Amino acid sequence: MVEGFDVVKNPQDVSFYAGLLLTSYSICQAITTMYWGPLSDRIGRRPTLLMGLTGDLATFVLFGLSKSYKWAIITRSLNGFFAGNSAVVKSVVAEIADDTNRPRMMALLPLMWNIGAVAGAAVGGLLADPANQYPSIFGRFDILRTYPYLLPCLVGSLTTTFGLIVGLFKLKETLVIEPAVPDVVTQETGIATEATPLVSTAPQQNGEPLPAQSMLSLLTPTCKFVMATNLLMCLAIAMGDQIYPIFAASAPADGGLGFSTRDIGISLSVSSVAVLYLQLVAYPKLVQKYGTLTCCQMGLKIMTPFFFAMPFLSLLSSSIENMIAGKTFMRLPMPTDWMSFVGFEYCMLWILLIGLLLVRITGNVLAFTSLNLLVSNIAPSKATLGTMNGMQQLGATCVRIVGPLISGTLWSWSIKHSVPFPFNSHFVWILCSCLMAISCEQDKDCVVPDL
Repeated sequence: MVEGFDVVKNPQDVSFYAGLLLTSYSICQAITTMYWGPLSDRIGRRPTLLMGLTGDLATFVLFGLSKSYKWAIITRSLNGFFAGNSAVVKSVVAEIADDTNRPRMMALLPLMWNIGAVAGAAVGGLLADPANQYPSIFGRFDILRTYPYLLPCLVGSLTTTFGLIVGLFKLKETLVIEPAVPDVVTQETGIATEATPLVSTAPQQNGEPLPAQSMLSLLTPTCKFVMATNLLMCLAIAMGDQIYPIFAASAPADGGLGFSTRDIGISLSVSSVAVLYLQLVAYPKLVQKYGTLTCCQMGLKIMTPFFFAMPFLSLLSSSIENMIAGKTFMRLPMPTDWMSFVGFEYCMLWILLIGLLLVRITGNVLAFTSLNLLVSNIAPSKATLGTMNGMQQLGATCVRIVGPLISGTLWSWSIKHSVPFPFNSHFVWILCSCLMAISCEQDKDCVVPDL
């Protein structure tokens, strides 16, 4: 997409401009994250979510109408403003759940995130520029030639439209403001009435109401470990998610795979199927057997070697490219005349790639879902659950700002300069692996009770 805006003078700078585009979204999301929550406390959860969905729908379609880099930056930033209310969803889930089903319901949030992230990337890759990718089907639609990225945005907006309709007709307000309860003994008469509750519902200590806990008071040693692990993990994932499409589309000579947009979408679509099984079937059994903290550590350990191994696939791509004298080879379906001398290497490349992506999504499900549950477990009370979720969301949003910038800048620098291993095209991936390893070591010192 960035290449088509004529803003990139050197193909090796694509990752930098793509990182700026992603960062604009995260910056605007971080700015508004701390405003949507208080707004929902004043006007309710339902209207806040409906406003966010409406704005997201409009700005996402406008993003699909991008014909210049400036327009893409503006619309993507506006989209980020309305995405800041994602933390409100956690509040809704916490309010409609109880102690018997809260862990399972909270686990649905990362499930939706993983499905959306993987399926969205696959849809974008498969449907981008459809007039040229599928001329027999979409070639006659002039609007798709004028706006080559409109179709994937329209398809993606269908889920937002569905959510908006469900919210309008089915979602009920979950924020219940209870009326003030009379004191046990009134100061004027000193006599309890029939309306006086036998047990005060307000948290008290020595007969006095407990003061509201500040954000700093919630940062216990355990909380610091969990939040630090969340930051490091989200930073590594944000960098990896940003760099994979660029890595896959880059030429093997630059340390990439030489994939087309459609091939990138195909590689990611496999993961979307695996997420359903892992989140709905495998994860509940694993967390019941091993516990939340152990599952989190397993996920971090799994993703550490994934990041380190991914760039080595470029060596196999370079070998295949040399066999076919520099012709573009990564286009499905592969011509039959190449199969005789690159068939084995070509198949091995795809087998190894899909295997690594499955490893990555497995680790993502284990670590990300478990961290959401750990945040709920370490909250001192239900009254502080919203603050804890807001802290986690704000931290994850902030690292999504710097992650794409770091990975995009490092990738452009590493392929533009002839530097030896590990500072070549492997550098970004190795950095992600190190972040995961550090977060895994950090998590070992964490002691969290399971629900």
